[in-house]
Formats: sequence, C-alpha cells, structure tokens
Amino acid sequence: MISDLNTIFSDMVNRSKRSAIREILKLTQQPDIISFAGGLPAPASFPIEDIKNITNKILEEDGAAALQYDATEGLMELRETLVANYQKQGVDCGIENLIITTASQQGLDLLGKIFINKGDKVICGLPSYLGGISAFVSYGAEMVGVPLDENGMSAIELQKALEEMKQKGEKPKFIYIIPDFQNPAGITMPEARRIEIIEIAHKYDVLIVEDSPYREIRFEGQAQRMMYQLDNTGHVITLGTFSKIVAPGFRIGWVLAHPDINDKLVVSKQSADLCTPTFVQKIAAKYMKSDNYNKNLNNTIELYHRRRDLMLDGFRKHMPKEVTWTEPEGGLFLFVTLPEYLNAQELFFKAIEKKVAFVVGNVFFCNGKGQNTLRLNFSFVNDDKNMEGVQKLAETIEEAICDYNKKEKSMA
Repeated sequence: MISDLNTIFSDMVNRSKRSAIREILKLTQQPDIISFAGGLPAPASFPIEDIKNITNKILEEDGAAALQYDATEGLMELRETLVANYQKQGVDCGIENLIITTASQQGLDLLGKIFINKGDKVICGLPSYLGGISAFVSYGAEMVGVPLDENGMSAIELQKALEEMKQKGEKPKFIYIIPDFQNPAGITMPEARRIEIIEIAHKYDVLIVEDSPYREIRFEGQAQRMMYQLDNTGHVITLGTFSKIVAPGFRIGWVLAHPDINDKLVVSKQSADLCTPTFVQKIAAKYMKSDNYNKNLNNTIELYHRRRDLMLDGFRKHMPKEVTWTEPEGGLFLFVTLPEYLNAQELFFKAIEKKVAFVVGNVFFCNGKGQNTLRLNFSFVNDDKNMEGVQKLAETIEEAICDYNKKEKSMA
C-alpha cells in the first residue's frame, strides 16, 4: 500500500460522503429492531412466482440473447413497452425519448455527470431526497434549497431564488423536484403548482428534473399529470424505476428526456457499465406485458394503503399534541415534525434503546436545517410491528418532551 492514499484520490471521491441513511441502516439490522428507516418496499409485494416462471421461459426460449450484451440505450422491447405505457397516459413521447438505466439512482448520477461542473448551482426542495443531493454534490454542485409548503416546492420562493441568482449573473443547471409523494415529505404537488413551476422554469430558461419513483403507488386522491406531459417542450427530464413497483433487486430505471440529452446520457453510461443487464431487462419487459403486472401492482397499493392507515391511526392515538405529520396519498413515506426544542438525532438513539428506528430529517436538508424532523417508512414492517413501533416511538417522544419541560421548570 502506498504511503498516503488521500493524496491520490480524486476531488470527486473526496467530495462524496457515505449515505447517512445507509449508515443508519447498519444500526437497525438487529432482528428485534422495528425499522421505519429504510425506503424498503414490502417483501410481500415481490412477485416471486411470476418472476420465476418468466425467468424459466426466457432461458428456455431466448437464453443466449438474454445472457448477451445489449444496446446502452436499453433493450428495445422494454423501451417500447414503457413508451407505450406513457402514451396511454397521454404523454407525447417516442422511443428516442427513453433510455434504460441501472435503476433511477444511476440516472441521477448520469445527470450530474453530464451537467454539473464544480461550483454549479442546483435547486432542490427543503427537504429533498438525499440520494439526489449526494449524486449532484459528488460532481461539485452547490445545492440551493427552496422551502416546501403543503403543495410541494414553493413557486414564490423558487422565483425569488432564481431572480437572486440572475441578479448575481448566476444560473442553476436544473431544478430537482419529486412531485408525487415526495421523499421525504410525502407531499404531492397539485397540477396548478406544477404548471406554475414549469412557467417559472421557462421564464428563467432552466431545466427541471422530475424524479418519479413512487408515482404508480397512489392509493387515494386524484393522479396529477406528469410535469413532462404538462411541459412538452423538452424542459423536463423524468426519471422512473421498477424499484418501488416491482422489486428493488431488479435495478432497472429509465430516463424520459429530449433526444439531445439522452445522447449525452448514453455516452456517459457507456463508460459506466456499457449496458443495464440484458437478462433482467428481458424479465421486466415480459412481466410488464403480463396480466399479473397490474394485478400485483394493485395488491401492492392495497397493502401500502393499509399500512399507511395503521401508522396514521397510531399517530392519532399515541402521539403527543406537539407533534405534526404529513398524510401522503401514496408512496412509502411520511414526515414528522417535532417541537423545535427537540433534536431528532438525540431522539434516534433513545428510540433505538426501545428497539425502533427512523431516519433523522436533517439529512434531507441541503442547508443543514430540519434538526427537529424525521422520516418514517410505512411500507416495510408488518401490521403488528407497525402498531408496536408507532407506540414505542410516541413514548420516546413523550419522554423527551417531559424531560425538556422538567429541565425548563428547574431553570425557571
């Protein structure tokens, strides 16, 4: 080993940090921990028998091709299936607009690779998905946070941020938005707000990256049209994935974008992995075309709906009155806000002692705030553990509030 590896690591790798969520998950691997921490789909939702049957059929009928390299853009059958699915929803797109990635996380990384130079500005929500922030920061982005309200990213605050940049002679590379069941907040952006933000992006000539991994997991309310569909001018880049609607082990995602953008993404992907695994793409394509795809998706939606309701019922019964939370119409997460005098990081370790885990909210704030917030995943644990975990978490918060009040009273 050389004397000092740190002297030869690249600037990019030195900017990169371990995922705070992945590090937290190491603490939650004990079998007796009730973990609301990871963004994990329910194993009960995985279509194991369907995938087994499709896999055997592909190996028997098309094994050699399935085990061969394929185009960097992705398997044509899968791309055509995804495009047809979007067209049924009224989205104006063609095969040239869609490429396959190794999960949507690779799409985020590739967008950072083709757009971001050190010091470039990228706008995101306060809070926003940590994986997106990390991908962009690794390429040297300076994240500019725009607060969320009950309808998602504030259009007023977005315009204010863009105008301030313009006055300084600056321009962000893009605006990063998760409009459906936002991670971590669980908020869905209504169509009027989507249109408002698109109009602002047009005014300041800025791209929008629409990260949409949860869109299909809607269990109440009205589906809102995609920002890509509402824009239809090439200003919006949309990311999708099978991770939440089929299985995360597939590691298949896609990018829907203008062909000129996709061309650069393909060039960058070629140096990363040559192509997304052909075998898994063939399985995904066949599964999407089967009757069981929608059937299993509907079962997953029903499962997550019930688990969300169980968690919300537990909150209403057990949470101290000082605590507030979001009530998502779909997806996997809800966001909890504690009294300002409580610190979620300190609360985390107290909760672990009670064998329950969550993700501290400040990791989702690019400005370092959100110390009194936390994110909970309701999709993963079973019904009994869901109810038990919520009660334990509520007890932990109640004890922390009582300790604070005692301390304040003693100092009065």
